Amino acid sequence: MEALSLPLNTLTNPSPNNISLSAACNYASLSSLKFNPFFTTRPLTLRKSVVRGQAESEDYELKQMRDMAAARKRWKALIRDGKVKVLTPREAGYAVQLSSKPLLDVRPSNEHKKAWVKASTWIPIFDVDSKLDFGTIPRKVTNFVMGGWWSGMPTLSYDNQFLVKVEEKFPKDSELIVACQKGLRSLAACELLYNAGYSNLFWVQGGFEAAEEEDLIVEGPMPLKFAGIGGVSEFLGWTDQQRAAAAKEGWGYRLVFSARLIGVFLVADALYIGAQQIGRYLQDIKTH
Repeated sequence: MEALSLPLNTLTNPSPNNISLSAACNYASLSSLKFNPFFTTRPLTLRKSVVRGQAESEDYELKQMRDMAAARKRWKALIRDGKVKVLTPREAGYAVQLSSKPLLDVRPSNEHKKAWVKASTWIPIFDVDSKLDFGTIPRKVTNFVMGGWWSGMPTLSYDNQFLVKVEEKFPKDSELIVACQKGLRSLAACELLYNAGYSNLFWVQGGFEAAEEEDLIVEGPMPLKFAGIGGVSEFLGWTDQQRAAAAKEGWGYRLVFSARLIGVFLVADALYIGAQQIGRYLQDIKTH
């Protein structure tokens, strides 16, 4: 197997161990059964059915965690055995710019639309789940409650046409560089591609989030590092990427987010006072 003519780092402790599960899938942990007033106010049969449903959901969550642990072992083996080579973002940039090697961007649309690498090919392995049915609505609600409101990460679903789309673009002997925002979904893509017959695969360690400005030629309305942030954390400037930018930009950058935080407190205070006034008004109506 011919390798890219680039210095490749020896990966002794691959980063899959350090990447959050939520980067690839939306894992939701259910609330504990205790302290839930629902169970003291409903008929016994209904309470039993709810307990059974929560137990099954927790079993499913444990299965997901076991599956992810097994996947990480497989991914580490792919790297250790040299079946998937490792590139830093800078090395990937050299390969794309100097050797015109294909770069496959497997991020979902909510990240890709913010920033992308020039001349890259975008085929998401997971994409935003836009369906609204009985199967997806509970997942969307759970994802939002369990942190989506803070991180801005939407509910994602696997694109079962991913391999078909890649095969339409690239022959199986292509030297294919695979990347995502943080490095986890691209490893999942590398495993699928290797099992489908792609033998010259290169994984961008740490994803685009580990890239410096000079590493890659980027297009889009935002810096590439910021493509994976969102939600309330982005609005308040409480992400690692924004804190790093604030350290470079100085007080002007920080004042913007400080003003937003003060605004949030003022709005929350106003809503609290308003709720109190409405409560008093309704109480007065009842007494009269």
